[in-house]
Formats: sequence, structure tokens, C-alpha cells
Amino acid sequence: MAPALWRACNGLMAAFFALAAFVQVNDPDAELWVVVYTIPAVLTLLVGLNPQVTGNVIWKSISAIHILFCMVWAVGLASYLSRHTQQNILHEEEGRELSGLVIITAWIILCHSSSKNPVGGRIQLAIAIVITLFPFISWVYIYINKEMRSSWPTHCKTVI
Repeated sequence: MAPALWRACNGLMAAFFALAAFVQVNDPDAELWVVVYTIPAVLTLLVGLNPQVTGNVIWKSISAIHILFCMVWAVGLASYLSRHTQQNILHEEEGRELSGLVIITAWIILCHSSSKNPVGGRIQLAIAIVITLFPFISWVYIYINKEMRSSWPTHCKTVI
């Protein structure tokens, strides 16, 4: 059951990352964000299809570089937000960007750490389930909560 659950989590996260890349189409810096989300979509899809891929040198290298890139960018955004945020970080575009980078980093680190044991232990699988559910629950909450979206820029309101 655990291997099927791990693959399902990877399939859902690949779908989430692909959807996140898709909704960037009307963003002012769409080219950058499409790439930022497409890389984990592909890496995660590969893990879902073959969990052993995380032991591959190419997969490890691409994921390590992407993790490093996302972490450096996230630190910069967190620093900016700590100085400039006046409301809930999800009301700030940088806060939503930071959330995406944190989800990407957490997921790819989780996948990266599974190279020795593709399914991981119970704790790793529980973390995978929580991380998998978080973006979908967040999107549903934000979609339902029209007041939260009211202060967002137009490009954030018109995709879905």
C-alpha cells in the first residue's frame, strides 16, 4: 500500500506543479515562474512513474540545483516580506511566491531523500500526504474566499 500511496502523492504533486506552471501565463514574469514550476512537475512525475529515479545522477543534480535556487530565492523573498509586509503574506504577491517556493523545496527535498528507500518510512509518507494535500486545500480555500482575493492584482484573479 505504501508504494502506491507514494506514487499517488507524486502524481498529485506533479499535477499541482503543472497546474501552477499553467496559471502563470498572465503573470508579468511568467517565463520565470513557468520554468520554476515545470522543473519540479517533471522531476515529480518521474518519481511517480519510477521511484528509483531519485538515485539517478541526472535527477539528483537537477533537483539539487533547483532546490538551491528555490532556497536562495525564498530567503530573499522572506527577507523582503519581513521588512515590507503589512497584511497576511498571502495578500502579498511575494508571499504567494514564497509559499510556492517553499512547497517546491519541501517536496523535492522529500523526493531527494527517498533515493535510498523510494517509499520512505511512515513519517516520511505522512509528511508526503500532508504536503500533497496542503496546496490543493489552500487553492480551494482561496478560491472560495473571494474577500481574500479582492486585493490581489488582476493577473492573479483571472486565471482560474
